[in-house]
Amino acid sequence: MQPDANAPSHRLARVAAHLNPQRPQMEEGAGASALRPAVCRAKGGAPGFKAAILGAAGGIGQPLSLLMKMNPLLSVLHLYDVVNTPGVTADISHMDTSTVVRGFLGAQQLDAALTGMDLVIIPAGLPRKPGMTRDDLFNKNAGIVRTLCEGVARCCPYAIVNLISNPVNSTVPIAAEVFKKAGTYDPKRLLGVTTLDVARANTFVAEVLGVDPRDVNVPVVGGHAGVTILPLLSQITPPSSFTQDEIKYLTDRIQNGGTEVVEAKAGSGSATLSMAFAAAKFADACLRAMRGEAGIVECSYVASEVTELPFFATKVRLGRGGAEEILPLGPLNDFERAGLEAAKKELRESIQKGIAFMSK
Repeated sequence: MQPDANAPSHRLARVAAHLNPQRPQMEEGAGASALRPAVCRAKGGAPGFKAAILGAAGGIGQPLSLLMKMNPLLSVLHLYDVVNTPGVTADISHMDTSTVVRGFLGAQQLDAALTGMDLVIIPAGLPRKPGMTRDDLFNKNAGIVRTLCEGVARCCPYAIVNLISNPVNSTVPIAAEVFKKAGTYDPKRLLGVTTLDVARANTFVAEVLGVDPRDVNVPVVGGHAGVTILPLLSQITPPSSFTQDEIKYLTDRIQNGGTEVVEAKAGSGSATLSMAFAAAKFADACLRAMRGEAGIVECSYVASEVTELPFFATKVRLGRGGAEEILPLGPLNDFERAGLEAAKKELRESIQKGIAFMSK
């Protein structure tokens, strides 16, 4: 006779597993405090996708975990980091949404965190500090991204990867080389997250125009650092015209938005909250596309033939398999064409830096 899954002892086992899913199994008959943990799945959890956040205990990872716990398209959310994930997991798990949260701590649990995932979001790495360029982050974060992507290749090679770890201009090429080496590379499934540049562009343009930023859409192409960030103000929705002074002001502020936050925080951090918002927004777009919703277009840093460079941020049409279509740049004005050349020069070096790291 099969045991009743709704019997009190089994209900308590589920609760025990939910609170401490990594606890060793205990002997039968030792009392309620020593119940054998059942599969860590909340009763009544809604069907949906499974996602993992790698770097979930960091400055971006914690608010991102909160926002993703609120996403109704997820059924399971795995939180992984090398420190503090038990506390973050316990905290987030008290939110009364249907998504089941599980925590994973340390390199020995990376594979368990990744197995079976549909979407992997990677904000792991060190934040930028005052006086630090994105290049200064490279040596620290490149190794982190390589290790995490090796785990993706082993455990969920068909997952869509949203890569946030800076410098994105170099870490996306690193991830691509990892997947190529493992024989699992699908360029459509590797997406560098540049949504924060779009969010800033929409916000700053809305301030100038005196409108709601939710009604503004500015394509931002190129890359995700300094002059590689190129807002196409000539292609803004709704159509608007700007003076040359306004174009220069807006372009400079969008390109230096990260520095603006770093300086305002006076050494205490970087753009973590706005980045988490942007990452959750992009992840939601990916999940909606994976579900089959049509017509979802977002900007992302991806493998591309839009320019002569192997990677470039542009508008992409998302689908079940990731970036299903890379959209063309469209017509550029003289200011934007000059900006494009400057962006490509710096991007070329950043891309080569990532590829060279993997050749060592």
